[in-house]
Amino acid sequence: MNSIFTYILLGISLAAPVGPVNAGQLDTGIKNGFFHALVFGFGALTADILYMIMVYFGIGQFIDSPYIKILLWTFGCFVLTYTGFENLLTLNKIKINMSAGKRIRLRQALLSGFLISLLNPLTILFWLGIYGSVLAQTSESLQDNQLIIFSLAIIVGVILWDTIIAFLSSTARKYLSTRFLIIISLLSSFSMIAFGIYFGIQAYHTLF
Repeated sequence: MNSIFTYILLGISLAAPVGPVNAGQLDTGIKNGFFHALVFGFGALTADILYMIMVYFGIGQFIDSPYIKILLWTFGCFVLTYTGFENLLTLNKIKINMSAGKRIRLRQALLSGFLISLLNPLTILFWLGIYGSVLAQTSESLQDNQLIIFSLAIIVGVILWDTIIAFLSSTARKYLSTRFLIIISLLSSFSMIAFGIYFGIQAYHTLF
């Protein structure tokens, strides 16, 4: 498991599962186009890199604290539920943006991606579980510079997946009907709301 290509595939597999980040990026691409979706993905990647650094330096045990988990579940619930409902209220922008109307700013897309990923407990569990396991497995046989190279390969995999999602969502925006795009956006919004409710339930169970 010591080839760069393997770690790139690992990065893709980390980014690929359906979740709030993919739903948010898909919705952003449909409403605003390729670059906004890509910037959203880079915002999410920034949070991923932050968690990778924390796991790399052994701060992951702090994140695993029950009190920190409750905080993350709660904030994740708020951010995802709010974003999902906000998307539902702006479905009309799909038609406006297809006619070269007003778009959200790139920095808004960047911040949205960063916050959704940062406050998404699933992201944390992925990096703690999978990336933590990779570090534990490879640290005994690899030097620090090799670990950094393979960590960068994982990031490349995530970037590749973000680019694919951005391309697919912007392409769908150009060639599919407005009604179908609204349906996709509805599904993405409901997905974020569902994850938000799930995180709220987890926070409740962890607290009580």
